[in-house]
Amino acid sequence: MLHLRLITPSDRTDAVVRLIEGTVGTTHLVVLPGAARNPSGDVVMCDVAREAGDELIGTLRALDLDKTGSIAVENIDLSLSRRADKAEDEAPGEGADAVLWEHLADATHEESTLSVTYVAFITLATMIAACGVVLDNAVLIVGAMAVGPEFGPLAGLSTALVQRHPRLALRSLTALLVGFGVAMAVTVGFSLFMDAVHLFSQEKLDADRPNTGFVYAPDWFSFVVAVLAGIAGTLSLTSAKSGALVGVAISVTTVPAAANAAVALSYGDTKQTWGSTEQLLLNLLGIVLAGTLTLLTQKWLWAKHRGARVPSRGAPL
Repeated sequence: MLHLRLITPSDRTDAVVRLIEGTVGTTHLVVLPGAARNPSGDVVMCDVAREAGDELIGTLRALDLDKTGSIAVENIDLSLSRRADKAEDEAPGEGADAVLWEHLADATHEESTLSVTYVAFITLATMIAACGVVLDNAVLIVGAMAVGPEFGPLAGLSTALVQRHPRLALRSLTALLVGFGVAMAVTVGFSLFMDAVHLFSQEKLDADRPNTGFVYAPDWFSFVVAVLAGIAGTLSLTSAKSGALVGVAISVTTVPAAANAAVALSYGDTKQTWGSTEQLLLNLLGIVLAGTLTLLTQKWLWAKHRGARVPSRGAPL
């Protein structure tokens, strides 16, 4: 279930209330006339089944409520109510299959914004991965994958392509390019420093690395894994199962490939640099392609399902 808290201009409250009452899957409607102060107006609250939430939120935005008032949405972790159970039963489809496009766009907007924190995380992840590839330590590689924040911009790019949102696409591409660019540049300097203090060496980089040699040897398995990870990551975002993102993060070799490219570049090893760059680009392409196709499929399936659903309880306006 979702909880909606709305601030509505007084002259639109009746229309909003009728809309909520006419939407299948809503319950616990509360109206507080004149309760809002900034912006001034009435406060309307209700609970709505997740599978009915996207349509209701979209219709509220069509009433310009996001401009003249406010629309706040929260997830309800626990709701002990027979009315809530009935609302979920009446709503078409399953909540786990529903995509809240407004929430997805907002989440990916935040995750794909180039910020100091984002650059710091991706740089630290790349430096950790650099230690992992030189030492051939799989634990460090997995740790670096988990720290890396790059799935946010990748999901943002997929969302932008599906929603035709050029500003989100540009923001996501900027975060990816600048983030990896800064991370790899800093890691080159880090590698030179580690070599100077005799912790890194070209002999270690050129040695047989059974645990981490895959990061500069791209093949079709790399692309297949990236596609599968992209599907899983997108589903975890749209179904609000964020815990699955950890598994996605440690299944693709974006950050380790960038790290290996940076270390190899510091030693002038063009073969490993190019191989790692190919691995990085292959993984990025696979994730974006899979994420975009997953969102398009979800959009088509949900539109088909909504087209065959039962009518709402009444005319919304």
